[in-house]
Amino acid sequence: MDFKSKIMTWLFLIGSGLASCQNQNSKNVGGPCEGCEALFEYGNKKLTSIDILPGFQYNEPKLKITGTVFKNDGKMPAENVIIYIYHTNRKGIYPTKGNETGWSKRHGFIRGWIKTGKNGRYTFYTFRPAAYPDGSESEHIHITIKESDRNEYYLDEYLFDDDPSLTQTKRNKLPNRGGSGIVKPYTENKILTVKRNIILGKNIPNYK
Repeated sequence: MDFKSKIMTWLFLIGSGLASCQNQNSKNVGGPCEGCEALFEYGNKKLTSIDILPGFQYNEPKLKITGTVFKNDGKMPAENVIIYIYHTNRKGIYPTKGNETGWSKRHGFIRGWIKTGKNGRYTFYTFRPAAYPDGSESEHIHITIKESDRNEYYLDEYLFDDDPSLTQTKRNKLPNRGGSGIVKPYTENKILTVKRNIILGKNIPNYK
């Protein structure tokens, strides 16, 4: 093989490798997901179906978030699914303590993780977040999810049906990833409660 042929072969192999990587990336469940790797930042914490977020004890209104994660058929409960959430404080900012590492530098310390059991149930105890100070976003809680056999991906944020800033225009633009993220608060046992069931893969790109 002459020098020119070797160069052409080398360029072909490089091109094939890049194409393969791009193809694999394009097939990631859910598409691009900035910060989704924060889902793995629970450290040595043993995950259960219930978690209490920092600030729950001394912030009002206290908030209970609960529901069931279902498989793609919308009927069978999904086991061993990790859910990661984070949100702002009552001033609308993501608070930090100054010693954060990883994605907690941006997400702040008000965050939590659970892993579903056989019944697919999950519960977070936290408090209702405030909207961003500049009013650019409605009150919301971010959520990322990880199934045992798929990469992590984000779902529609938890949004509050009684939030006046959540206009019909905003509602119409929601992709409903995992099902609707709009929750209706009600009081149960003297605590503000919202329920959201999640259907794995619903409206999620590249989900098979």
